Amino acid sequence: MIDDPGLRALWGALFAVLGLAVGSFLNVVIWRVPRRESVVRPASHCPGCEAPIAPRDNIPLLSWLVLRGRCRNCGTPISGRYPLVEMGTGVLFAAIALRFEMDWALPAFLLLTASLVTISIIDLEHYIVPNRILVVVAPATGAMLLVAAAIDGEWGSLGRSAVAAAAAFTGLLVVHLISPRGMGMGDVKLAFLLGLALGWLSWGHVALGLFLGFLYGAVVGGALVVTGVRGRRQAVPFAPFLAAGTLTAILAGQPILDWYTRL
Repeated sequence: MIDDPGLRALWGALFAVLGLAVGSFLNVVIWRVPRRESVVRPASHCPGCEAPIAPRDNIPLLSWLVLRGRCRNCGTPISGRYPLVEMGTGVLFAAIALRFEMDWALPAFLLLTASLVTISIIDLEHYIVPNRILVVVAPATGAMLLVAAAIDGEWGSLGRSAVAAAAAFTGLLVVHLISPRGMGMGDVKLAFLLGLALGWLSWGHVALGLFLGFLYGAVVGGALVVTGVRGRRQAVPFAPFLAAGTLTAILAGQPILDWYTRL
């Protein structure tokens, strides 16, 4: 545990910088995965003129501000989503790092966070939860938790993770079978990953994360219908709400669960 306030601040700042860099890569993934393009090659380039982006123009957050959201070569506008993803990932990485500090489970939860940011944006833009991401992230998260369990002797937490992953998958699969239009199969597969991570913490975190995901979805979806932004029959991407519920449970779940048990 990091007791010194200065060291905690430094720890959070280091992971915030790491998050900015990771967020820059996530923008590449968000753009290319739905288009079935490689996330490695070619190097980053302008979607308008396809000119390679110079290193000086690829500094997270800062480059977008300096260029005023436009390509240096052709002036094509660069979406504000790019700096928002970078900044959001930086903030979340700092929060996750301060939540887990030097726990060996930290890498698994950082990977989860990065994947949830990516999946949420893709689902908002394309209404899909890409298998290409889940088939990589779920096994990698499981492997990282296995390493954490082996080092810290947390075999009970690992076993609970496996059972929670299966339970979350099964629960949302039932919802999907009852209402296919309201719950996509991509959300069901995502639930496996969420159960895997939340199960490491406790069964209470699993229940809270999924409950908050449905609560956020109901509140925001209802508001969109009432305001006329979405029609009653129009689909609303659900992965961002599951992601928000999961991250809320990870970062603030224990105080919420403690408050609930005192009621």
